[in-house]
Amino acid sequence: MRGAEVRKTPLVYSPTFSRMTGSEVYLKLEHRQKTGSFKIRGAHYKIMTLPDNEKKKGVVAASAGNHAQGVAFAASAEGIPCTIVMPKTASPAKVAATRGYGANVILEGSSYEESWNKAREIAAETGACIIHAFDDPQVIAAQGVIGLEILEELPDVDEVYIPVGGGGLAAGVLVAIKEKHPGVRVVGVQSSRFPAMKESLDRGSTAPSGGGTTIADGISVRSPGELTFAIIRELIDEIVLVDDSEIIGAMFLLMERSKSVVEPSGAATLAHILSNPRPGKKVVAVLAGGNVDMYLLGQIVDKGLAQTGRLLKVFILLPDKPGALKEVVDEITSANANIVEVVHDRFSSEINAGSAGVTLSLETQGAGAADGLVRHLRDRGIIFRLVT
Repeated sequence: MRGAEVRKTPLVYSPTFSRMTGSEVYLKLEHRQKTGSFKIRGAHYKIMTLPDNEKKKGVVAASAGNHAQGVAFAASAEGIPCTIVMPKTASPAKVAATRGYGANVILEGSSYEESWNKAREIAAETGACIIHAFDDPQVIAAQGVIGLEILEELPDVDEVYIPVGGGGLAAGVLVAIKEKHPGVRVVGVQSSRFPAMKESLDRGSTAPSGGGTTIADGISVRSPGELTFAIIRELIDEIVLVDDSEIIGAMFLLMERSKSVVEPSGAATLAHILSNPRPGKKVVAVLAGGNVDMYLLGQIVDKGLAQTGRLLKVFILLPDKPGALKEVVDEITSANANIVEVVHDRFSSEINAGSAGVTLSLETQGAGAADGLVRHLRDRGIIFRLVT
């Protein structure tokens, strides 16, 4: 593989998000990078710099998906054996893509940490070189090129927002930016479910933190790296948290307004900017990856429509007789709402004999129109329950 395989990704100004926040918002499109994320940068550089005798033994890595694909692609291009350990909860799309790049994929554990332990066992048994997802000097250095690219195109940037899991991307970008422009504010963004780096900084030392479920699997890391922690502790201006609902909103807007499919971890930066605008500032959101599961993508669209008031679900209990549903449909139509789905239920235990439960999915023109529809139905004496 030659260095040309790693792309210099675009940095684009977003009029839409700038208008929404009062800032000048620029998007660093790492989701358009080879293999769909910034991870190829570190994996490529690390593997290219391995001595030939180590390459012959192959490489092994642990990853929830993006690092896996980067390592698999780089190893395949170099013609060396590659084993990737992924959590059993990893996105099926990312597992399939990693195998598609020629790697031997082993599903082990329910978290990155458990997969990492398995990768270490394999390395000890086979002599393969471990390509760490974030806690490696060469990986960190390669990710830092993103910071240099941002400064090259936008030297007067005020703030840069970076997603943080184990901290490799943040550490690299921090070193690159602070070395050249120490006045630029660099902010790390973590999932509120996995705030390991933030809590480690608060304590002054690394320790496991977080857990549960989040759609942002790429930054679901319970223990930050030692190298990355040391760099981030010295250079970071702030680490902030976002929740899944904020990420969903950002992903939805990126699809609709920017025509960009960005995975949850990659959209975390924009999610924070949209929820915490910085008027008058020139800000960059690093959109770190675009490898999103298609099933999840469908859910994001539905939830995004619901968040913006453009999708309303109501449950109505009707007498099971001809014309009952038509009366409701006529009232919905008169309020300029569109029915996109109708689900009947006559058999659930809470549905009395002689009745039918109907769940209607309704498309409206926005939150104001949705509120107007709800008032209209109530004014007409229709008894219903909001599902969303």
